[in-house]
Amino acid sequence: MQKKKIYLFCSAGMSTSLLVSKMKAQAEKYEVPVEIEAFSESLAGEKGKEADVVLLGPQIAYKLPDIQRLLPTKPVEVIDSVMYGKIDGLGVLKAAVAAIKKAAAAQ
Repeated sequence: MQKKKIYLFCSAGMSTSLLVSKMKAQAEKYEVPVEIEAFSESLAGEKGKEADVVLLGPQIAYKLPDIQRLLPTKPVEVIDSVMYGKIDGLGVLKAAVAAIKKAAAAQ
């Protein structure tokens, strides 16, 4: 199975980097074939096209409609603020995988 790409976007790409590390550790532990990266929101239009799911940090939740317009064929979701605050790598990974499956089922 080809690795699914989970891309996280936030204000500068820095605040999500710790969450990405936790998600990668959980993906490795449970052998989930994913590639997880974090970027600045300014790269959403460019990098988001390569992603299987686009996750936005809660601090840029207000940009959801804009990014959905930029990426009409991609699932774009805001990371749950409680999971984000707790840096819950497993919770966010599960939500991302669920979003990918939901999008695949809708096609």
